[in-house]
Amino acid sequence: MQNDALKSLAAKVHEDLEKIAYASGPWVSSVVTHHGEPVLDVAVIGGGQGGLATCFALRRIGVHNVRVFERAQHGKAGPWVTFARMITLRTPKHVTGPDLGIPSLTPRSWFEARYGKEAWISLDKIDRKDWQAYLDWYRDTLALPVQHDRELVDVVWQDGLLHLTFRAQGGETSKVWARRIVLATGIEGSGSWHVPEFIRDAVPAHLYAHTHQEIDFEALRGKRVGVLGGGASAFDNAATALEAGAQSVAVCIRRKTLPRINPYRWMENAGFLGHFPALPDLTRWRFMRRIFDLNQPPPQDTFWRCSRHDGFSFHGDTPWLAARSEGETVIVKTPHGEQAFDFLIIGTGFVIDFGKRPETASFAPNIALWGDRFSAPEGEESAVLDSYPYLSPQSQFLPRDATHPDAAMLGAIYNFTFAAMPSMGLSGASISGMRYGVDRLARAIACDLFVQDGEKHLESLLAYDAEELISLGRQGEEQA
Repeated sequence: MQNDALKSLAAKVHEDLEKIAYASGPWVSSVVTHHGEPVLDVAVIGGGQGGLATCFALRRIGVHNVRVFERAQHGKAGPWVTFARMITLRTPKHVTGPDLGIPSLTPRSWFEARYGKEAWISLDKIDRKDWQAYLDWYRDTLALPVQHDRELVDVVWQDGLLHLTFRAQGGETSKVWARRIVLATGIEGSGSWHVPEFIRDAVPAHLYAHTHQEIDFEALRGKRVGVLGGGASAFDNAATALEAGAQSVAVCIRRKTLPRINPYRWMENAGFLGHFPALPDLTRWRFMRRIFDLNQPPPQDTFWRCSRHDGFSFHGDTPWLAARSEGETVIVKTPHGEQAFDFLIIGTGFVIDFGKRPETASFAPNIALWGDRFSAPEGEESAVLDSYPYLSPQSQFLPRDATHPDAAMLGAIYNFTFAAMPSMGLSGASISGMRYGVDRLARAIACDLFVQDGEKHLESLLAYDAEELISLGRQGEEQA
């Protein structure tokens, strides 16, 4: 239930939008139907922060025939109230993005309306549950057209249009026609979460879980837990296990120690956020190689959240080499000997592999990757960067083979996932990148649609006959 202040704020949003409504009316010369079926101008896949903001940005520049499709149930889009186990966002509270520059739509305005201005002043970072509540309010206030329980499972190119197949959790399927689609499917939208083979092959499934999975932390009370990985999610899960009463939690990483520098804070400047995609390939490669090499440390408060517990230990230079189960115990081999655990939490991130995603699997072999389009100088190679998609300046997929039947279809698909980062910089999968990334994406799509329909717009101008000058006489006199 919204309080009165939030209702007033929503009214203020609409008032602000009305004041800046110039040139925001629909103008796209839409393909209204295909064999009698309606056609969307844009289908946005993913109803999290990136998908919602993209839909709003398109509407603001007159692209209204848009719908958002989200596989999760209402209120469960994104990680915030599902598998995210941090207490607060990792992003500084002053970062904006989904608001697209409208003050009344900012997270700060929402927070102050809900909790008061003094609460904002004393706030360090926004609670993740509050962030989800803000996104829900944002969607409802803007009346964004989101369809839930719709997972995209197939894309077919037919008659110059995209034919999309969605599946509901109950197994029912539905189909939609669209001229363009945006993949705003977050951090996992271009591959799969990674669990090392030596764990998958040797450890029973009930004795380990990846950080993105549901975990019964209460069942870990009194248990010895091993965590593989040094990212923020690994530490979030370690802290959650300790808070649930785990006897001990050992976080193990391959590096000798944790990184100390967070390159994301450096990237939060208008120059990088706004213009990174315009850099030449070699410069972009060197930027990303440095950023990926630095990685991100866990936030200081997240580390302290773990270290306040006596059962916490951190082990640098301790990669896991092999694992085996002995009854309900997992024995992990490291360069420093074996460690015994009752449960493993795997925080090894994800791999970029479009063949593992149902919506991209059919055309994944023809998606151009950085390894296909760019050869790094000797000593600057990166197998990880090689695996990322090499996108157009407008964030579209490009084909490995321009003569392949999929080539035209790829130009109608915009990648707004984490995998866009080497090509586009921070974008839809990052709150920090949304202020510039969302606007750039929406304008690219609008430009593409306008150019495609250029002749139709010309015909519209040629047929335009609304008279503005209606009298050649004196004011008040009707022309004879």
